[in-house]
Amino acid sequence: MNNQLFSDFTVDKTNNTIHIKREFAADRPTVWDCYTKSEILDQWWMPKPFKSRTKSMDFREGGKWHYAAVGPNGEEHWSITTYVKITPQEMFLANDAFGDSDGNINPQMPQSKWTMNFSEMGTNTLVYGIMQFADSAQLEQIIAMGFKEGLAMAMESLDVLLENR
Repeated sequence: MNNQLFSDFTVDKTNNTIHIKREFAADRPTVWDCYTKSEILDQWWMPKPFKSRTKSMDFREGGKWHYAAVGPNGEEHWSITTYVKITPQEMFLANDAFGDSDGNINPQMPQSKWTMNFSEMGTNTLVYGIMQFADSAQLEQIIAMGFKEGLAMAMESLDVLLENR
């Protein structure tokens, strides 16, 4: 990984948000594809030793991405992302929730609204994500689950994927 790439992870407990800024050594169309095409997401989205496996993806406003985090012993942890607004290669807004293999949302687990912004940073791309939670309990739960560490590992996997493209 290029240690010169900008990275920032900030928790704002007052507003129940997590702000994630991450620079990638690739152009915006390439990074956009990495976040919006399931065949690419499945190569990097989960922290090792987990792997992402897409059951279905319909990347359009109102569409959903239904996927599992598959553990080293075959255990599955399901999530559902519903796309609310998409401005191609600039931003998307999505609701994210944990669920089951049938696509039912688990109300006992954290749910968040993601705003993902993509901008050019010289020849690189900056992805600026904002995760908004309904309350502090959900924010605290996702932090306790190791979200920051897991996301950092996934970002490093994306760096490797982009280096090998």
